[in-house]
Amino acid sequence: MKSPSNVMRQSSLTKLGSIINTAVNKRAGNGDIQWCFSQVKGTLEDDVTEADIISCVEFNHDGDLLATGDKGGRVVIFQRDPISKNSIPRRGEYNVYSTFQSHEPEFDYLKSLEIEEKINKIRWLKRKNPAHFLLSTNDKTIKLWKVSERDKRVEGYNTKEENGTIRDPACITALRVPTIKPMELMVEASPRRIFANAHTYHINSISVNSDQETYLSADDLRINLWHLEITDQSFNIVDIKPTNMEELTEVITAAEFHPAECNVLVYSSSKGTIRLCDMRSAALCDQHSKLFEEPEDPTNRSFFSEIISSISDVKLSNSGRYMISRDYLSVKVWDLQMETKPIECYPVHEYLRSKLCSLYENDCIFDKFECCWSGNDSAIMTGSYNNFFRVFDRTTKRDLTLEAARDIAKPKTLLKPRKVCTGGKRKKDEISVDCLDFNKKILHTAWHPSENVVAVAATNNLFLFQDKL
Repeated sequence: MKSPSNVMRQSSLTKLGSIINTAVNKRAGNGDIQWCFSQVKGTLEDDVTEADIISCVEFNHDGDLLATGDKGGRVVIFQRDPISKNSIPRRGEYNVYSTFQSHEPEFDYLKSLEIEEKINKIRWLKRKNPAHFLLSTNDKTIKLWKVSERDKRVEGYNTKEENGTIRDPACITALRVPTIKPMELMVEASPRRIFANAHTYHINSISVNSDQETYLSADDLRINLWHLEITDQSFNIVDIKPTNMEELTEVITAAEFHPAECNVLVYSSSKGTIRLCDMRSAALCDQHSKLFEEPEDPTNRSFFSEIISSISDVKLSNSGRYMISRDYLSVKVWDLQMETKPIECYPVHEYLRSKLCSLYENDCIFDKFECCWSGNDSAIMTGSYNNFFRVFDRTTKRDLTLEAARDIAKPKTLLKPRKVCTGGKRKKDEISVDCLDFNKKILHTAWHPSENVVAVAATNNLFLFQDKL
C-alpha cells in the first residue's frame, strides 16, 4: 500500500493542471551574531553509505546529552565533555556516550510493504532518576529506551558461579554475603516499551506531553495519543482520512504538544495550515480550536505555489506563546493569540524562487527542512542547501547564513557569513546560486536548551557550533 503522501506526490507529477500538495544572543560589536566551530562528529569522506546519513538530532532537556538517529536505524548519544562544560568560557564539546541499534528493517507480509529501519524522530523524556529515557520511531514502530550507567558489579553469589552458571546445591556448604566492587563504567541501552501496530501510514512526528505520562504520534492522516505505560492501546485524537481516498487533498506533516498546557496540541498540513486543538473540548479533535493560515499573495501565485506552501515542520516556543512553521522558502513566527497572519516572516532562500522548475524536476522541492528555537526564544535556526544553515535574530532582525563546511579544521574557528549572488557581477566572498550543491542539504538542526550551542546534521556528519566568546 502506498502512503497518501506518495500518492499525492505522484499525482502532482502526472496531473500538471491540478497539483495536490505533498505533502543568541552573544553579539559582536557590529551587532551581528558570531559563531565559531566547536567540533565535528563523523567521517569527512566522499563515499557515504545511505545507512550513515543522519535523519534526526535532539538535545535532552538540560543539554548534557545529544542524540542522533540515522537511516541505518542506529541511535548515537553524545555526552557533553565535563571539562568543556566547566571551563571559562564554557565550550560546547561532546563525546560519544552510547551507541545502539534502535530499529531493524522489517517486512509487512499482509501489505507487501518494506518497513525501513530509518529513525524518523527522537524525543527525550525529562529525567526523573539516574537513568535517561528517550523515544525513537521509524515509519511504524515507536520504542522507549532506557539508557543507564553501571560502574559496580556484585561478586560472591551463593547460588551461581562468577561466570553466571548455576551451582549444584549439594556443593553449597556455607552462606556468604555478596560484595559490591567497582568496575569500568558501562553504559547500557535497553528497550523498555515497544509501541507498534497503531499506524497505517508512515509516522512523521512524536511529541512527549508536558505531563510526562502521555505522548502523541502522527502519521499522514491520523494522530494517536499514547500512555507511556500502555503499549497495546492508543487513542485516535485526530483523523483527517476522507471516506473516499480519491478525495484526499492534504496530509498531516508535523505535530507537537504545547510545552506547558497538556491539553493543547498543534499540527500542520501540506496545505500550509496549522491547526490548534484542545483535548478538553472533545475526545476527537477533528474540529480544531484555532486555524493559522496566511492568505496567499496573488502576485507570487505560480504552478508551484501549493507545493512550496506545504509546512514541513512546526515548533512551539519554549515559553509557549509563539510557534514557528517552516515551508519550502521561509520560516514564519506565529502568535498563538493571532490566527490571521504570522507576526514575523523570514525568507530562508528566496533566491531559489527562480529555480523552482529545476528543483521540481530533481525532487528537491519535496525536501522537508526542520526548524528550531533558541533556548530563550530570541532566535530561530533552519537549514538550506550547499550545507548552509540560517540563523535569524528576532530582536535585531538580523540574519546570518553559515556553512557546515568540511574544511573547518580547528575548534574556535570563526565562521564567515556566506552570501549567495543571484545575478550580475559576483563579489569575491559570494557564491553564485548556480554553483549551489543541492545534494548537500541541512535538514536537521537542534539548539541547546539554555546555551548558544547548536548541532547541525550534514549528511553523515554532526557539526557543533557555539557563539563567539
